[in-house]
Amino acid sequence: MSAPMTAIGIGCRKGCPAASIVALIRRALADPALAGAGMMAVFTTIEKQSEPGIAAAAAALSLPLVYLPRAALEAVAPSAQTRSERVVELFGVPSVAETAALAGAGPGARLLVPRISADGASCAVAGPAEPSEQTS
Repeated sequence: MSAPMTAIGIGCRKGCPAASIVALIRRALADPALAGAGMMAVFTTIEKQSEPGIAAAAAALSLPLVYLPRAALEAVAPSAQTRSERVVELFGVPSVAETAALAGAGPGARLLVPRISADGASCAVAGPAEPSEQTS
């Protein structure tokens, strides 16, 4: 059995600088809900592969970066808590950050930090379902 993954989902505007993404990730990770979080990685949609700020931010924080296919984000879209009509128009999901985090954290994941946004970037954090939820 693999260790539970805490997934940091990232969305951003085109050309968003790494420093803005790093600052937002640090802000999200300061949330008390993440105390004792285990393995972490950054997740985003494959459509963001051309955004150097995301890759540079993950590298600056020494976190793995995973690009997910749109279908993975769409599969967890009903569990997103926030919605941007512009993001729905561009990517077909209510929030890139939330759906990337939920998809990255695995089946039954739940949002630990709903989407926060600043300086052209958005971030959300998801983790595994509570143990009692995994057995049902």
